Amino acid sequence: MNETLLALVAFSPIVVAAILLVGLNWPAKRAMPIAFALTVIIALVFWDMSPTRVFASIFQGLGITVSVLWIVFGAIFLLNTLKHTGAITTIRNGFTDISEDRRVQAIIIAWCFGSFIEGASGFGTPAAIAAPLLVAIGFPALAAVLMGMMIQSTPVSFGAVGTPIIVGVNKGLDTHGIGSVLVENGSSWSVYLQQITSSVAIIHAIVGTLIPVLMAMMLTRFFGKNKSWREGLDILPFALFAGVAFTVPYALTGVFLGAEFPSLIGGLFGLAIVVSAAKKGFLVPKTKWDFESEDKWPAEWLGSLKIDLKDNTNKPMSLVMAWAPYVLLAVVLVASRVSADFKSLLTSVSISFANILGETGISTAIQPLYLPGGILVFVALVAVLMQAKSLKPLSAAFTESSKTLIGAGFVLLFTIPMVRIFINSGVNGADLASMPVTTANFAAGIVGTAFPALSATVGALGAFIAGSNTVSNMMFSQFQFEVAQTLTISSVVVVALQAVGAAAGNMIAIHNVVAASATVGLLGREGATLRKTVIPTFYYLVMTGIIGLILIYGFQFNDVLMK
Repeated sequence: MNETLLALVAFSPIVVAAILLVGLNWPAKRAMPIAFALTVIIALVFWDMSPTRVFASIFQGLGITVSVLWIVFGAIFLLNTLKHTGAITTIRNGFTDISEDRRVQAIIIAWCFGSFIEGASGFGTPAAIAAPLLVAIGFPALAAVLMGMMIQSTPVSFGAVGTPIIVGVNKGLDTHGIGSVLVENGSSWSVYLQQITSSVAIIHAIVGTLIPVLMAMMLTRFFGKNKSWREGLDILPFALFAGVAFTVPYALTGVFLGAEFPSLIGGLFGLAIVVSAAKKGFLVPKTKWDFESEDKWPAEWLGSLKIDLKDNTNKPMSLVMAWAPYVLLAVVLVASRVSADFKSLLTSVSISFANILGETGISTAIQPLYLPGGILVFVALVAVLMQAKSLKPLSAAFTESSKTLIGAGFVLLFTIPMVRIFINSGVNGADLASMPVTTANFAAGIVGTAFPALSATVGALGAFIAGSNTVSNMMFSQFQFEVAQTLTISSVVVVALQAVGAAAGNMIAIHNVVAASATVGLLGREGATLRKTVIPTFYYLVMTGIIGLILIYGFQFNDVLMK
């Protein structure tokens, strides 16, 4: 079979999933089993993967699914606990005091707070935390998921204290081979990786500054009474201010401090600056924007997560006490990623499965304390003792949170194993590259010297498949490097474009949408979310591609590895 047909066959499960979810509006619980079955057939028939390797990949995917569900459970459990202690009532009132404008609330919670949580934790945690919090203060579930998914872009490349760069790019490139050439040319691997990091930070800062504007426009267009883009643009000065408040410290941190802290520092500065500005009404429009009354919302907008604040009989709580669990969450997440001793303590509890079914390189591990889910549950326990001084609210919170997992678990049982088959398909009897690399090679062959315009899209494809910036970078960084070497263009810029695109691809990653939807009880309407998140994803990839072309062919940016 020729390369074109192989690429089409490799990509067909993704096309089928997209058609069923977005085109036919099927729920993921119906669409993903079909895409999974098609992937298994292609792996066995066309790639000649051994049945053992396919099954090992499935088991690996199931292990990862448990980890994802643990994060989702932790996020919902914390929210439900705070609902029963009365903290959510106080938080909701606090946001009303800052601003009654829903556009401002979305920017503060999703863009500022969510970016900070992304920097600390990553792995889809910000959407899982921001979406139910937005529902709690009165957002429709679908709008909350959309806002949560849109922040899965700019901060993601430096999420989880820089994991997509430090692990994804670092492990995705041939460090030994490239490092040897760098030393011969009077440079070093650390300098080269920092060049990539700086490029990623600068490109993201340029493109990402407009994300708060897009968030406001998407909110008013799809969830406003007048279905107007213009009502979103009414907040343009404040939204741009919020964008810059995050991206400037973010970019400076990436350039001068490295990959670990851009999203953390950007989120922290952005949150402090934007909340202060909103309180003083700085650049906030005089006209407040809100949703229509809930009785006029279409059924499609509504999830099963209900935060009934009217029936709350708890005593009034101070805003500091109400927010204390989220502050503690941020502190513990950061400490768990930065402190070697604390990290070692948390990772010491690990359920590992190495060389599953004897397949070398296929393994999985579940670390319940180190994963954000464990930290979220711990914070919920502390919160209930601080705020209610009783463990009674935990029982109701546990029951409500457990029910939410059932639907998400079913979908992810097919989605994540499908991803692992894709990624592990590089070892096969047909002597073919893995399915994602085969597809990327075909795309690169079509566009030739215009490849930088497509580099980010390749990264997004990897994230769409894997639901992970880190995994996309591991899959495609070396491929992007080789194409850059072949075209005699800057590998630093091309690999940076890969990392940026992989971050943007998280906005349309199916299993991220499923996980975020699960936190607000919106399972079955993933297609409705994907049809909307494709808009900011398209913007991000087009802008990144244009910047890549300008850097390489306009400024003729080069690096020490150019032949």
